[in-house]
Formats: sequence, structure tokens, C-alpha cells
Amino acid sequence: MSVRPGLTQRCSTSRHFSVLHRRLCSQSDSASTIARSFLSRFQSLGPQTRIQILDSNQLQLLSLTLNRPSLFPNSPSLSHASASLQRGTPLPAGYHLVYFTPAFLETELGADGTDVSYNPEAPFTRRMWAGGEVQWPRGSDGKPNPLCVGQEVQETTRVLSAEPKVVRKTGEEMIVVGVEKEFRNDKGVAVLDRRNWVFRKAFPPSSTSKAADLLDPARPSGPATSTTAATGNTHTRTLKQTAVTLFRFSALTFNPHKIHYSLPWSRGVEGHKDIVVHGPLNLINILDLWRDTRVSATQHSELVLPQSISYRATSPLYAEEEYQIVLEDADNVSKVQILGPDGVTVAMKAEVRFESVA
Repeated sequence: MSVRPGLTQRCSTSRHFSVLHRRLCSQSDSASTIARSFLSRFQSLGPQTRIQILDSNQLQLLSLTLNRPSLFPNSPSLSHASASLQRGTPLPAGYHLVYFTPAFLETELGADGTDVSYNPEAPFTRRMWAGGEVQWPRGSDGKPNPLCVGQEVQETTRVLSAEPKVVRKTGEEMIVVGVEKEFRNDKGVAVLDRRNWVFRKAFPPSSTSKAADLLDPARPSGPATSTTAATGNTHTRTLKQTAVTLFRFSALTFNPHKIHYSLPWSRGVEGHKDIVVHGPLNLINILDLWRDTRVSATQHSELVLPQSISYRATSPLYAEEEYQIVLEDADNVSKVQILGPDGVTVAMKAEVRFESVA
């Protein structure tokens, strides 16, 4: 069989173009390329600023969602219709998380319900809150500058980093985005909140359920619970979150991420065994335990703010499961672990730094 002149060359060229095309597509979809593009885009945009007046209603509802009927020890109950918080009431550590919530139409959200304002390009669109650090700066007098009800506060958001990572066990690519949020009132910077978000590849639309063989989730066993015990310098708080608690926290933070309220999505798409407890909710729970253990050390417990907390989420927690926050004081640092229902698996690690009390 004879071959027409030029056909071999055209076939070779076609094969070369196909290989080159695959390489270019692979390169354009790689985590490193997308991370560089993302960082360049936000560096060119510069800081994003919003202004908001901190209202008392949001603070009151958060306290009730956390099953704390009063904001501070010996303060009036918030669980009746006429309850309110006065202008000037300081926000406990971490409670700034229910202000400056995302503001998007539903059509602007991702498939998993998350806002996409700080998402890298596809396919790295599946976001998880991985950890971070929060600081409460001190002024020249050595005192913190608390955010308070009624204040006009400016939030400034900056993208600090975007780094490609590879999960060692699975070889999965992901992008870790570092974001800084600065909260400033009329006295200066009150809170500096640095967050790390992990972006994994989105599941393909045709992906089948990853949770088909999981047992049905536990039956609801009453309202959320919280008990605390102390042995020496170690404080242990046992918690159980319910679907109601997670729904209310999602509503307050205007967080429509489906893993926190949609069981079909959480199990069938994301592969969890139940709806997932929010990372920021446990950040607040850690800070609340720390705050509660300071009450005996100062007469002004409502003004107690740490210098900083650094934290890292390592394993998910689920609704209706009991888990423990274990806080151990050592010098000017409280070392914290959140342990899962088995008492062994570490779901979050944290360090709270603070000044010693005279």
C-alpha cells in the first residue's frame, strides 16, 4: 500500500500537536499556575474595604446560638423578648465572626453553596477553612481595644498568599490561600484575623455518592449540650452540637456551605457521614472556654481578651457527636486540643497567648 506524499509528515505533526496540547492543558490546570494567577489578580486589585455598624441583635443571637443565656457572667439573660444589649457592650473574643458576612445573590454562589469571592479558578473551587491566627493588639497603655456594640467598624481584607500543595498520602493537588482581615474602630486596629483556606478540586457533576455504604446518621438526642470539668491547670469542656445549632450559626454568619446543613450534599457529594461542625464555631468555642476559665482571675471578665490564638483544623466533627475541648494552661500560653468522639482523634489544635494576671 502506498502512502501519499506529505501524509506521514501531517500525521507526525498532528501527534506532536496533540501531545503539546495535552501538556499545555495540564500546565494551565496545575495548582502552581492557578495559584500564581490568583495571587497576581488580587495583588493588582489591592485591599478590599467595607464599613459596618456593629448591631446588638447579631451579638445577642450568637450568644443564644452558643447556648449561653447571658453574654457575660452575672449579666442579664438574653433569652426573653425584651432582652437587649446596650451600646458600648464589648464583643467577646471571636465574636467578630458574625459581622461583615458575605453578601451575594444565590446565583453568585458556587455549587456547594460557598461564596466564590476569593476562589481560585476552576477546578480548585472546593473550599475548607483550615486554620489561622487571630490577634487582639494592645495600645500604648498595654490594654486591648475591644470591638463594641454601636461602633462603626472598618474591615479591610487582603490576600497574603496562594501556595500549591500536594497531599502526601493521596497525591491530591490543592491550593492554600492566606487572607488577612483587619477590623478597625475609632481607636485603631481592634482585631487582626488571618485565615487559611484550602481549595481542592471540585467534584465532577457525574460523581457518584461516596457515602452510599455509610450508616444512617445518629438520631437527634435532644438539644445541644455543654459541660465543663477542671483538674489542676487542665480544663475540659464536653460539647454536642445539633443540626439546629449548625443551622443557626450558618444563618448568623450567612454561610450557605451545604456541608453544614444539607445531609444529602454532605454525605452524597462530599463523602461525610453527617453534617459538619463549622471550624469557626469551634474557634469561638475554644475562646469561650478560655474566657470562662479567666473569670476567677479578674474582676473584669467581660473585658478579658487574649493577645492571640493560632489554630489548625485537622479532622471533621459532626452533628450529634460528643467531643471535648481540652485546655491546659502553662505560663502565658493555653495549649488546646479538640478531641473527637473516640477521645483520640485530634480535630483541631490551638494555642492561646495572654498576659499573666498580677
